[in-house]
Amino acid sequence: MNDKLDPAPNYAKAQFSGKIITITKDEEIAPAMELLKDVRIIGFDTETKPSFKKGEFYHVSLLQLASDDYALLFRLHFLKDFELVKILFEDKTIVKTGVAIRDDIKALQKLFHFTPHGFVELSDIAKERALKNFGLKGMTEEILNLTLSKKAKLSNWEGHELKHDQLQYAATDAWIGRKLYQKLNPDHL
Repeated sequence: MNDKLDPAPNYAKAQFSGKIITITKDEEIAPAMELLKDVRIIGFDTETKPSFKKGEFYHVSLLQLASDDYALLFRLHFLKDFELVKILFEDKTIVKTGVAIRDDIKALQKLFHFTPHGFVELSDIAKERALKNFGLKGMTEEILNLTLSKKAKLSNWEGHELKHDQLQYAATDAWIGRKLYQKLNPDHL
């Protein structure tokens, strides 16, 4: 009898391969949102500068929305006009999906008011389906046989320029939410 545990699988790295578009000016919002006009399932995520001291707090820094072709990265501290984002967030016919989205929604509502509709929490689906994992990384491995790098998670999302690894990380995290939703709901494609 072999008492050795099976080694962890060596999964390929999940990586968004579409076009990453960073939005830093209000006038860039409309053309960016136009790229998602026919997309019915959108991957959704946010990033916030991490705080390492008691009492330290930062507003959400980045909003990520992704299709298979585009990842829109909204640098929120540079923007003031959220009307088109609000319209999307209140649209009941478009699925916005990700993990731990309740906190993301609350953080975004501190920046602009909206009534969320069409948001789908992937960890709720994972629990309903009796999956082993409820986090984005674990679900990606369990469902898609891919792995996610979380290396850039604790980086400074408010820096003047985002680095390539931050852009790739942010785009992939939103996009993988879309891929997981599609895999868990093949009838909704």
